[in-house]
Amino acid sequence: MNVKHFFIVSLLLLTTLFSAQAQKKSYLQTLAEPNKWVDSVFKRLSKRQKIAQIFFVRAHTNFGKAYEDSIGKVIKKERIGGLVFFQGGPARQAILTNQYQSLARVPLLITSDGEWGLGMRLDSTISYPYQMALGAVQNKDLLYKMGIEVAKDYKRIGMHMNLAPDVDVNNNPKNPVINFRSFGENKYNVATKAAAYMKGMQDGGLLVSIKHFPGHGDTDVDSHYDLPQLTFTKTRLDSLELYPFKELIKDGAAGVMIAHMNIPALDNTPNMPSTLSKPIVTGLLKDELGFKGIVISDAMGMNGVVKNFKNGEADVMGIIAGNDIIELSENSARAIKLVRKAIRADRISMAQIDESVKKILAAKYWAGLNVKKSIDEQNVVAEVNRPESLALLQQLAEASMTMLRGKNNIQQLKAEQRTVIISIGTPEVTTFQRELGAYYKNAIFYTLDKNANANAIAKVLRDLKAFDQIIIGIHDTRTRPGNGMLLSADLNMFVKDMALSNAVFALFANPYNLAALPGLEQSKGLIIAYQKEDFMQKAAAGVIKNQIIATGKLPVTVNSFFNYGDGL
Repeated sequence: MNVKHFFIVSLLLLTTLFSAQAQKKSYLQTLAEPNKWVDSVFKRLSKRQKIAQIFFVRAHTNFGKAYEDSIGKVIKKERIGGLVFFQGGPARQAILTNQYQSLARVPLLITSDGEWGLGMRLDSTISYPYQMALGAVQNKDLLYKMGIEVAKDYKRIGMHMNLAPDVDVNNNPKNPVINFRSFGENKYNVATKAAAYMKGMQDGGLLVSIKHFPGHGDTDVDSHYDLPQLTFTKTRLDSLELYPFKELIKDGAAGVMIAHMNIPALDNTPNMPSTLSKPIVTGLLKDELGFKGIVISDAMGMNGVVKNFKNGEADVMGIIAGNDIIELSENSARAIKLVRKAIRADRISMAQIDESVKKILAAKYWAGLNVKKSIDEQNVVAEVNRPESLALLQQLAEASMTMLRGKNNIQQLKAEQRTVIISIGTPEVTTFQRELGAYYKNAIFYTLDKNANANAIAKVLRDLKAFDQIIIGIHDTRTRPGNGMLLSADLNMFVKDMALSNAVFALFANPYNLAALPGLEQSKGLIIAYQKEDFMQKAAAGVIKNQIIATGKLPVTVNSFFNYGDGL
């Protein structure tokens, strides 16, 4: 073979290799094709075992051995289809997953909620920014990369599906359950950001489930505790709530999760949750929108669904409605018996069960479960905390920084001038202060706890005249950055007074909290940093040090002073 011929052959081989990698078929594409593995597994299942494949139960690695063993017994006896992991640790989960898979006759599909990555459920793992912060990011390629990294993490510990992203349009500031979990109030922004994240995960080999269909963003009731009602017209729902779902279905979403909501415009049956509604699940999602992938119920133990449909009836109705996976039944053994009874009574056809089971088996095949392989139990924590993932985390934080006031004033801050750096809401010196203190060498720190009274504030005020520059961080120290961040009345007055001086502010909280901090609209400098974590504090400090340019745009409207899309 001459040199020219060698290079041509080599080039053709490389082209074929890259083409094969680039053309890995999506889960939806594989559904339309014959699959020998799916067929062979399906034929070995009894009617009862087929029904059991539809049920996914809860798993933990922080509940102790007795609980772990009880789930093992369920896997072995009931032969369920999969698991939804909740709290625990990544190494423990990898080990337990190996044990659970060894008990299963048909491999288990392993899932969890990871809207912001493994850290949503597991310790010792990365939590990427909440979707509210990501809604501010203007570079959607960063969200795609995040999806790729999340897929690597999931696959590393033996998981196959992420019950994410959340594609609800949060146009109700009082929403108690979605809120910061949403990319914001604008349907186009939500669809664009969610699509980038979803594509990253799916290109990384992870199944997804967009949620909460047909849209949980404009509710003021948490469906964990009661049944929210959406009283909007079908026209409104179609033009707003459903928009991101329609776009992501077009983009090839593998799964859709159904919410527990009562929506009279779509199904006027009294107290009917959308999860149990055939007109919504089959009529709207499958028939009208043409969705062919896996339909997953939201957790079936939530009061939004079991309040009015008790003793396992919700599980039966969820299947009748068209759900392929029933997630977290209150009692899966009871549910399987009730579904068998419903089939005998002609409430459910076996053909419908068969269709769902084949979708689930096809998902297992797509995820690689046709090949038996154990998870490597060594170095798990290190390998889900990769340097490139941590670097991306910081990039995302920096890209979310949103400057609402005082760009010029912040640019004029001087490193050598006497600077006071105050943290409000926490009694401890913060990362924000330390980062700024390393730059502003002639600086002093003060902290004011969220309950600080007039005496504590007066001590700080006495010293402020000696300084040329005032920088204030306002910190919400709660686990989740919802609304209702509480500061003492004296602190609220202090913030208002400082806003009228030359102080520059950074808010480490949900932007909706701006409505409860009057005066900041007049501040000489205001940066929104969305949440309390160190990566956000470092990013905000970078902006104030003029080392990072704030490019974020506000993803929600707070009031007449702070509107969607604002950002200098």
